[in-house]
Amino acid sequence: MMTDPIGDMLTRIRNAGRVKHAEVRCPSSKLKVAVAKVLSEEGFIGPFRTEDEGKKPTLVIDLRYSGAGDAMIDSVQRVSRPGRRVYLGAGDVREVRGGLGMKILSTSNGVMCDRDARSQKVGGEVICEVW
Repeated sequence: MMTDPIGDMLTRIRNAGRVKHAEVRCPSSKLKVAVAKVLSEEGFIGPFRTEDEGKKPTLVIDLRYSGAGDAMIDSVQRVSRPGRRVYLGAGDVREVRGGLGMKILSTSNGVMCDRDARSQKVGGEVICEVW
């Protein structure tokens, strides 16, 4: 039984990047697709798609690497977990690593990066930090 599906997805991305895989597969959900969309828009991963093979849909994420062959995601840290939810107000959303990283938040306006949350002046649950 999996208690943290988002944490599982982020760990799969981190591990696949460290061993230089071209893509990573995980079970799909609406929240996972939304997180993958934010990561793709910010340039941390390549394009993604869902495949409906069999009963359950699968999320397939293409990983991105720098010219030197390093993964674009250096580290990803799960902030809000099932046992400890972390919420930030609109004025408390700060940059990660001086703007080199980002937070992914689940807000009333949908899942978005910290930069968009600051510009729209909304807060929410911090899903993870990526740099």
